[in-house]
Amino acid sequence: MHWFTADHIWLLVGFAGQGLFASRFIVQWFKSEMEGRSIIPVAFWYCSLGGGIVTLAYTMHLGSVPLSLGQATGLVVYSRNLYLIFRERAALRAGSGTSPA
Repeated sequence: MHWFTADHIWLLVGFAGQGLFASRFIVQWFKSEMEGRSIIPVAFWYCSLGGGIVTLAYTMHLGSVPLSLGQATGLVVYSRNLYLIFRERAALRAGSGTSPA
């Protein structure tokens, strides 16, 4: 039996996407424990976006329109949240007169 067939590789891609997506909760939990309050760090949205992209590729390979649409919709939300975060940071930098790091 060959373990490195295209189907097996795509299965690994699917698991990797789900693993990356699920890691966002570990990131959020860790950061909240460090802060002593519930917080959603920027890394949460990067894990969401990365996992969503990889999982979208997998669902498209499967040819599953409902799953692909669900993943694509999530990508819009994750991207929008990152945009809002960066827009807010830029406004804060502009208001404080400091240069971006």
